[in-house]
Amino acid sequence: MSGIILGNRSEGRAASGAALFFRRWLANPLQMGSVVPSSPALGRRIAALIERAGDEVVVELGAGTGAISRALLANGVPADRLVVVEIVPEMAKHLARTLPGVTVVEGDAFALPETLPAALHGKVGTAICGIPLVLLPTEQQQRFVAAVEAVAPGRGFLLYSYCVTSPLPMKTLGLTGRREAWTPLNFPPASVWRYRPAV
Repeated sequence: MSGIILGNRSEGRAASGAALFFRRWLANPLQMGSVVPSSPALGRRIAALIERAGDEVVVELGAGTGAISRALLANGVPADRLVVVEIVPEMAKHLARTLPGVTVVEGDAFALPETLPAALHGKVGTAICGIPLVLLPTEQQQRFVAAVEAVAPGRGFLLYSYCVTSPLPMKTLGLTGRREAWTPLNFPPASVWRYRPAV
């Protein structure tokens, strides 16, 4: 069952976040997708691609230790308009401690209709995916796409990936997609793809 935790403290962000990230990578490399957290440069690229009306929220799925979350906040997303979803309890607790004012939801991004509070359904301006979808079977990818569509109809999502070509089979998943950004200043170099439902 998912739970909502409001972040309220900011001490020890960098050191504790890096150690936690590495421990989780050792425990489950495929869940993490990279051996190091995302860079501020990648965070700035993603933040520049945010689409959000005044009453809408930005939802980050698979927030990890909050590297992208912090970049979103630093680049103008208000804390009370940012919702981060993280399935790993230890990481969710870390996010709640280190992201003051941000809504942290411990839950499954593949079950967003149940995970995300009902009041936010239809109020998602941009969903950002940090989950390594490219490593998952097509059925799981389809489940993710359907979950996002259920809470953000027609909006699609941003996916950051270390693939130069599309990490998702667009035709199979009923998506259109475009690489919106690329940064060599991330390790490894990363692309940001915007996917939307095909009309």
